[in-house]
Amino acid sequence: MRMLTRRAAAWAAVSGLAGTCMIGISFAINTGPPAGASGAQLTAFGQQHYDTILWGSWLQAVGPVLIVVFALAVVVLAGATARLAGWMTLFGAATLMTVSLIEITGYIGTLHTSPATMAETSLALIHSVQHLWFIVAAPALLLPLGLVILGSGVLPRVLGYLAVVLAAGYVLAGVLTLTDLTVPPAVQISAGFVPALWWLAAAGTLLTRARQAPSAAGLPGGVAAAGHGTA
Repeated sequence: MRMLTRRAAAWAAVSGLAGTCMIGISFAINTGPPAGASGAQLTAFGQQHYDTILWGSWLQAVGPVLIVVFALAVVVLAGATARLAGWMTLFGAATLMTVSLIEITGYIGTLHTSPATMAETSLALIHSVQHLWFIVAAPALLLPLGLVILGSGVLPRVLGYLAVVLAAGYVLAGVLTLTDLTVPPAVQISAGFVPALWWLAAAGTLLTRARQAPSAAGLPGGVAAAGHGTA
């Protein structure tokens, strides 16, 4: 089984921290147009906030990539690259990235002024694809990653259980909001804030454990990374 060095594990953890922060910043600067805005108002909003929409899109595109690096590092550290949960984590990461990039395409599309309906069409695409976060993207990554954590000592088992609970929460929210054309703002906020805390806690824990591990050792199966045996 391949091993990650302490330095590689630490950089993977930093990647997870940075990616989570980047997504948070993207949401803060790219708040979206007011509800019920007309086509003309959407176009005007896009031109007025042109730079922040593009920077928010960039942050929201790159942030998930860094989080995926962290998630796959956890799979490697856990020795789960040949297990179903490890492969499903890879599938979930690919699914999440696909959904994220489709949503970002919608953000950039709102900035186009031709044809005249482009802003409205792009906004409808954004609202539609946001359902996919709850239906498949988030649970497809969090559930198998949680199982990987539960089957190893890379991270505390409580984080594994919380990942499974979060995945279940996404699925439930996806079912309850399925008939809404737009996911309610309260659901979107909670679905972004709570998982962000999980990613920060998981990446921060891995960073701490990687720094505490023997400097000359590789980190096989998560045991050396944990530094304390199975958590």
